[in-house]
Amino acid sequence: MRNASVVTEFILLGIPHTEDLETMLFVLFLSFYIFTLVGNLLILLAIVSSVQLHTPMYFFLCQLSVCDIFFPSVSSPKMLFYLSGYSRAISYAGCVSQLFFYHFLGCTECFLYTVMAYDRFVAICHPLRYKVIMSHRVCTILAVGTSFFGCIQATFLSTLTFQLPYCGPNEVDYFFCDIPVMLKLACADTSALEMVGFISVGLMPLSCFLLILTSYSRIVYSILQIRSAEGQRRAFSTCSAHLTAILLSYMPVIFIYLRPTPSPWLDATVQVLNNLVTPMLNPLIYSLRNKEVKSSLRKVLHQLGFLPEKL
Repeated sequence: MRNASVVTEFILLGIPHTEDLETMLFVLFLSFYIFTLVGNLLILLAIVSSVQLHTPMYFFLCQLSVCDIFFPSVSSPKMLFYLSGYSRAISYAGCVSQLFFYHFLGCTECFLYTVMAYDRFVAICHPLRYKVIMSHRVCTILAVGTSFFGCIQATFLSTLTFQLPYCGPNEVDYFFCDIPVMLKLACADTSALEMVGFISVGLMPLSCFLLILTSYSRIVYSILQIRSAEGQRRAFSTCSAHLTAILLSYMPVIFIYLRPTPSPWLDATVQVLNNLVTPMLNPLIYSLRNKEVKSSLRKVLHQLGFLPEKL
């Protein structure tokens, strides 16, 4: 990627209209960030330490937890750094890295939700063939594939954004480097690139969402064929956590990137929820309605000394 600009660093102005709220925001965002890291690490420990949870569904949940650890780490440390009174400057390379890893991890999660929907489809619609279809080899290929295609998408979007010359203003009216705010600072006509970026950012989540919708349409049909009320309840309970996580993940993307008239303050608020709150909620979503995960979590917390031996 060739840097043809004279700008060597950018200034992150932060969330619009939050002047004099730095201390409160620092405490709030730091709490979210710590809960996100701890919650997802506990999910990882619970799954890795329990042989009972060594199944394709929990294998992909592990990958989701890893993404949820790194995803907020793209923007949160720098945001907490300047909220505590330090410099708001970020180098050109740092800005490129932020944009790349934000979209790499975001796209990986998007593909991962699609794979998880396929896993539930096979488990419920083809239970007798589940272990054959979702073999270790297939799961590995799917897991690597989500990261590979996420990397391709992020590389394309980063190259698209930073091939432009940045030769004048360097104040980013946002709390991290993202495509819409960076294009505003470019010293060139960005209308064509905005359209390409809009199609790229919009087409990928839309395609994944349609595949997820197709999987769950088949799943609902199959669940309704189950004669046992208990069987229906268990099937719906398993899928409801995944559907909740999907809605929390996709709604901010649609809201921020596919609206014709952006609002900086509203976009930043939704982006903070997407970056910090959703990764924090995912461990709760997947553990509160899952007896196996809750049981394994209790064992992990007991081994760490946070719970008494008898509950």
